[in-house]
Amino acid sequence: MLQFNLLVAQKAPQADLYPALIASNVVNTHASFDVTPVAVAFEDAEFLDKSNKASTIGIQFEAEEVIYGAEAVLKKLLASFPKILGGASEEQENHWVTFGLTRLGGKDFKVTSAALEELNNHLSLRTFLVGYTETIADITVYGALSANGQAISAIKRNHLPNLVRWFKYVSAIDRIGRVVEDFKAELSSKKKTKSKESNFEIGLLDTDKGVVTRFPPEPSGYLHIGHAKAAMLNQYFAEHYKGKLIIRFDDTNPSKEKQEFQDSILKDLELLGIKGDVITYTSDSFDRLYEQAIKLIKLGKAYCDDTIQEQMRKERMDGIASKNRERSIEENLRIFEEMAKASEEGVKNCLRAKMSVDNPNKAMRDPVIYRCNPATHHRTGDKYKIYPTYDFACPLVDEFEGVTHALRTIEYRDRNPQYWWFLDALNLRKVHVWDFSRLNFIKTVLSKRKLAWFVDEGIVGGWDDPRFPTVRGIRRRGMTIEALKQFILSQGPSKNVVNLDWTIIWAMNKKVIDPVSPRHTALLKSGLITANLVGGPETPVTEDKPKHVKNDAVGKKKVVFGSSVLLEQADARSFSAGEEITLMGWGNAFVTKIVRPDPAGDVTELELKLHLEGDFKKTDKKVTWLAKDQNLVDVELVDFDYLITKDKIEEDEDFKAFVNKATEFRETAVADCNIADVKEDEVLQFERKGYYRCDAPAKDGKPAVFFCIPTGKEKNSK
Repeated sequence: MLQFNLLVAQKAPQADLYPALIASNVVNTHASFDVTPVAVAFEDAEFLDKSNKASTIGIQFEAEEVIYGAEAVLKKLLASFPKILGGASEEQENHWVTFGLTRLGGKDFKVTSAALEELNNHLSLRTFLVGYTETIADITVYGALSANGQAISAIKRNHLPNLVRWFKYVSAIDRIGRVVEDFKAELSSKKKTKSKESNFEIGLLDTDKGVVTRFPPEPSGYLHIGHAKAAMLNQYFAEHYKGKLIIRFDDTNPSKEKQEFQDSILKDLELLGIKGDVITYTSDSFDRLYEQAIKLIKLGKAYCDDTIQEQMRKERMDGIASKNRERSIEENLRIFEEMAKASEEGVKNCLRAKMSVDNPNKAMRDPVIYRCNPATHHRTGDKYKIYPTYDFACPLVDEFEGVTHALRTIEYRDRNPQYWWFLDALNLRKVHVWDFSRLNFIKTVLSKRKLAWFVDEGIVGGWDDPRFPTVRGIRRRGMTIEALKQFILSQGPSKNVVNLDWTIIWAMNKKVIDPVSPRHTALLKSGLITANLVGGPETPVTEDKPKHVKNDAVGKKKVVFGSSVLLEQADARSFSAGEEITLMGWGNAFVTKIVRPDPAGDVTELELKLHLEGDFKKTDKKVTWLAKDQNLVDVELVDFDYLITKDKIEEDEDFKAFVNKATEFRETAVADCNIADVKEDEVLQFERKGYYRCDAPAKDGKPAVFFCIPTGKEKNSK
């Protein structure tokens, strides 16, 4: 693998940085190469080269010295990858590299304006600056222009038509135009993270009197990424104000709740580093809640209602009072007692708060606060037959437990007046409420009811399915706790509701796993071909090699070299007789014989001749291989697509109409002998294929199963 580090000081000028970033990305995304550029952010504002000259950008290829300076970096990239970044004479390319970095990178607009006019004239009869495709010339000039606000303003004024046409065309080339936008987004994210304290200053009231927050999950499903955000924000503010965090299970619906869910939530919170100062249960307060409901009835602020559900819903929508709204206090107390017994009369009724009939805020239209449910509760058994609703229990238990600040997602905003109504009606202490946006992701449902449907229908394997947005699901897909925490905290307590792209969080995850993931080799079985390697060792030789060329701490692996090697059919079909290729991690070889009976079909016979003196920089094809004579391990490589086909499902749309029918893709492969020792949950990189998490190790003759980990670049990044 041809690798290089792009060295970037924290205050590197964007006019220098953008061209280098774009050029690196173009190299990295080229189909015929396998290049890994790595950006390294330096702590200092600049670093010094050997001549003691201050620089803010550099490049280092493997086993070579660092090259400093933007112009030198770009010319080094051009020289190293002429077939990708070239297309014209070196003299022409170098001219435009110098032009972009010197004449477009300054603050003197007179100089910039003259350069723009020159560019516009040059492009009058050209699609690209030189040649017939984009080159390092276009990349450098485009990057420099993108960093120059005055130049962008001039382009937007549209009085340089040839330059505008060229700029728009280059912007539309994904591997060029997207880099600048991605970098700006990443830079913005880093700034948010650095100023986390100020971003998290949301003006909580009365913090001088102490802060107690709470995270109240319902044990009716597994913790998902939206819950994780709520938990982490509540913990953040409790710690920030040296207060207290309560983990409270809102166990008010025995029909949906299980001990299994409760245990899993606690386990997932522990993995996220969230431990409440105390764990409580709404069920611990059932008796007090019952007493408060009776008090509401006696105050004339609650009534029992046996209106059927459909009619009640319509009456609330239309602002019509229930026929039972004026029942006497005595009658309501009697019926409520029947409800507590779950008698024949009792089960027909519910208890409603007497708030309003026609309030514009429909949440205030006499909500249900108690209902009968004869199901067995997972904690209290059959002791109770009626249970409070969340809307009634939440504010009261917050008050009982001393919560000072209730932080919850913005979807509850309409119910905030309802929350305070209960506290006022019962003359209880006021609790401050702060709303923050929930995490929404494209092509994803977070409703536990909807997630449960996927489980019940057998579309997924369970709540920990790698296609699920549950904490366990995304961890099984390969998300690290470190990246998950970084992402959630980077979102902060903003109220802005946005539909996030999964690529953001997976890109963060890649930065965590890349430096520590061992590198291995896996080849697809389909069409796998054995090549005779002339010059290879007659008897297989095993050597210890680093699992990660940039991190010795990752350890060593065994690499077997032999005269009979396996190659993927796709690589073999791309070869031409006499071509020099690179066997990654070994050296170069010539294709001396290639048999392909059908020109459009598979290669059936292949012979290579080892050429270790060859220069891997000069070959177009770097291919993975495996010596045939080793204890190869059968593996299954699994990738996934989104469960939902539409980015955002509107409230009036049925999510079932957008269920993706094909979301799991499996391929069989063989991997190097070291894979026999890989354990469940270990993350590694299969060269040229991507990062994978081991879901099931090889055992009892069964293949090891690996789940592909998105990196933020793929279309299917969840």
